[in-house]
Amino acid sequence: MTLHQTFSALGDATRFTIVERLLTEGELSASTLQQGTEISAPAISRHLKVLRQSGIVRQRVDAQRRLYSVRPEAVRAINSWTMDHREFWQASLDRLEAALLAEKDRK
Repeated sequence: MTLHQTFSALGDATRFTIVERLLTEGELSASTLQQGTEISAPAISRHLKVLRQSGIVRQRVDAQRRLYSVRPEAVRAINSWTMDHREFWQASLDRLEAALLAEKDRK
Protein backbone atom coordinates (compact mmCIF):
# COMPACT_ATOMS: atom_id res chain seq x y z
CA MET A 1 0.00 0.00 0.00
CA THR A 2 1.35 3.40 -0.99
CA LEU A 3 -0.10 6.76 -0.08
CA HIS A 4 -0.43 7.50 -3.77
CA GLN A 5 -2.76 4.49 -4.14
CA THR A 6 -4.61 5.44 -0.96
CA PHE A 7 -5.29 9.02 -2.02
CA SER A 8 -6.10 7.94 -5.56
CA ALA A 9 -8.72 5.50 -4.25
CA LEU A 10 -10.17 8.09 -1.88
CA GLY A 11 -10.30 10.67 -4.69
CA ASP A 12 -13.53 9.10 -5.89
CA ALA A 13 -16.57 10.50 -4.02
CA THR A 14 -18.33 7.13 -3.82
CA ARG A 15 -15.29 5.37 -2.38
CA PHE A 16 -14.71 8.23 0.05
CA THR A 17 -18.32 7.91 1.21
CA ILE A 18 -17.95 4.14 1.63
CA VAL A 19 -14.86 4.63 3.81
CA GLU A 20 -16.61 7.31 5.88
CA ARG A 21 -19.53 4.94 6.49
CA LEU A 22 -17.21 2.12 7.49
CA LEU A 23 -15.35 4.43 9.88
CA THR A 24 -18.60 5.64 11.41
CA GLU A 25 -20.66 2.45 11.44
CA GLY A 26 -17.97 -0.24 11.63
CA GLU A 27 -17.91 -3.48 9.65
CA LEU A 28 -20.64 -3.67 6.99
CA SER A 29 -21.66 -5.94 4.17
CA ALA A 30 -21.69 -4.79 0.55
CA SER A 31 -25.49 -4.99 0.50
CA THR A 32 -25.71 -2.76 3.59
CA LEU A 33 -23.35 -0.27 1.96
CA GLN A 34 -25.58 -0.26 -1.12
CA GLN A 35 -28.80 0.42 0.81
CA GLY A 36 -30.05 3.96 0.53
CA THR A 37 -27.96 4.70 -2.55
CA GLU A 38 -28.63 4.61 -6.26
CA ILE A 39 -25.46 2.60 -6.85
CA SER A 40 -25.81 -0.89 -8.31
CA ALA A 41 -24.46 -3.96 -6.53
CA PRO A 42 -21.80 -4.52 -9.23
CA ALA A 43 -20.67 -0.89 -8.88
CA ILE A 44 -20.37 -1.21 -5.09
CA SER A 45 -18.34 -4.39 -5.61
CA ARG A 46 -15.99 -2.60 -8.02
CA HIS A 47 -15.49 0.27 -5.56
CA LEU A 48 -14.82 -2.16 -2.72
CA LYS A 49 -12.29 -3.99 -4.90
CA VAL A 50 -10.39 -0.74 -5.52
CA LEU A 51 -10.45 0.03 -1.79
CA ARG A 52 -9.17 -3.49 -0.98
CA GLN A 53 -6.42 -3.32 -3.60
CA SER A 54 -5.28 0.06 -2.30
CA GLY A 55 -5.05 -1.35 1.22
CA ILE A 56 -7.71 0.87 2.77
CA VAL A 57 -10.38 -1.79 3.34
CA ARG A 58 -10.21 -5.42 4.40
CA GLN A 59 -12.73 -8.11 3.56
CA ARG A 60 -13.84 -10.87 5.92
CA VAL A 61 -15.99 -13.81 4.88
CA ASP A 62 -18.77 -14.80 7.26
CA ALA A 63 -20.73 -17.75 5.82
CA GLN A 64 -22.36 -16.29 2.67
CA ARG A 65 -21.59 -12.66 3.48
CA ARG A 66 -18.53 -10.60 2.84
CA LEU A 67 -17.98 -7.97 5.47
CA TYR A 68 -15.83 -4.89 4.98
CA SER A 69 -13.95 -2.72 7.44
CA VAL A 70 -11.31 -0.01 7.29
CA ARG A 71 -7.75 -1.16 7.94
CA PRO A 72 -6.31 0.77 10.90
CA GLU A 73 -2.90 0.81 9.20
CA ALA A 74 -4.33 2.83 6.33
CA VAL A 75 -5.85 5.39 8.69
CA ARG A 76 -2.56 5.67 10.59
CA ALA A 77 -0.63 6.24 7.35
CA ILE A 78 -3.03 9.00 6.26
CA ASN A 79 -2.88 10.60 9.71
CA SER A 80 0.91 10.49 9.77
CA TRP A 81 1.20 12.08 6.33
CA THR A 82 -1.34 14.76 7.24
CA MET A 83 0.38 15.62 10.51
CA ASP A 84 3.81 15.83 8.83
CA HIS A 85 2.44 18.28 6.30
CA ARG A 86 0.46 20.19 8.91
CA GLU A 87 3.72 20.98 10.71
CA PHE A 88 5.26 22.20 7.45
CA TRP A 89 2.35 24.53 6.70
CA GLN A 90 2.14 25.77 10.28
CA ALA A 91 5.83 26.70 10.22
CA SER A 92 5.33 28.45 6.87
CA LEU A 93 2.36 30.42 8.20
CA ASP A 94 4.33 31.38 11.31
CA ARG A 95 7.16 32.74 9.12
CA LEU A 96 4.66 34.66 7.01
CA GLU A 97 3.06 36.17 10.11
CA ALA A 98 6.46 37.23 11.44
CA ALA A 99 7.36 38.81 8.09
CA LEU A 100 4.07 40.70 7.94
CA LEU A 101 4.48 41.97 11.50
CA ALA A 102 8.05 43.08 10.75
CA GLU A 103 6.83 44.89 7.64
CA LYS A 104 4.05 46.57 9.60
CA ASP A 105 6.50 47.68 12.32
CA ARG A 106 8.87 49.03 9.68
CA LYS A 107 6.17 51.32 8.29
